[in-house]
Parts: sequence; structure tokens; C-alpha cells
Amino acid sequence: MTMGRDFPLAGLLRLRRLQQDSAAGSLAAANAKLRQSAEARSGAYESLAASPLEAADAATLHAIAAARASSRSMLADLLATEAVDNAAVNTAQAEFHAARARSVGLEKLENKHSDALAAEDLRAEQTILDELAGTTWHRRQKEAH
Repeated sequence: MTMGRDFPLAGLLRLRRLQQDSAAGSLAAANAKLRQSAEARSGAYESLAASPLEAADAATLHAIAAARASSRSMLADLLATEAVDNAAVNTAQAEFHAARARSVGLEKLENKHSDALAAEDLRAEQTILDELAGTTWHRRQKEAH
């Protein structure tokens, strides 16, 4: 049995690997966006915690209250954005795992193909060596008689 030297599904495997790479890039981008959202939220918490607690007069008290209300609103927006970004990471991760799963099956087939080729090459080499050894042995037998 002689099989083709090239893996018959090589084109499909390349496509699957490109899809996997694309999914990995999307996952990395989603993770980066989530990190940015988390850093913005953390900064908002720090800003809220750093605001003054005591007011010298009524105008300062109103300014502190307005700043805190604004900060709480901004914090709520940042928490919502972080939740959306977290969902995007989960979706991207699921897409990456699906793309990886599609690649793995083809990679296993490619490995089996490579193993079969290697076994075929070894059989052919062994056949040649056996023929050479047999020819040499017959020649020596003829020379000895």
C-alpha cells in the first residue's frame, strides 16, 4: 500500500489553525479590554475613597455630595462595562476552545498520517536492506562454490 506523501486534509488543517489563531487573538483582545475596565473601576474606587470626609461649610458639603454622587454613577457605569467585558471574555474563550477542538481532531489525523508514512518508509528501507543482504549472501555462496 502506497499512500500519498502529503496529508490530504492539510488545507483544512491550515484553515482550522488560522481560525484558532483568530479566536486566540479575539480572546487576548477581550482580556485586555476587561483588564482596562477593571483598572478603571479600581481607579474610581480609589478616587471615591480619597475624597474629603469633612466639610468646612455648606457649599463644600454640597460639592462633596455632588462629587460622590457623580463618582457613584460613574462607578455603576464602570461595573456594568466590566460585566459586559467579562461576558465578552467568556464568549471569546468558548469560541477559542471550540476552534481548538476543531483543530485537535485534524492534528491527530495528521500525526497518524505522518506515523503511517514513517512506518511505510521503514518497511521500504528494510525491504531494500533485506534484498541487499540476500544478494550479497547468494553472491558469496556462488563464489564459495
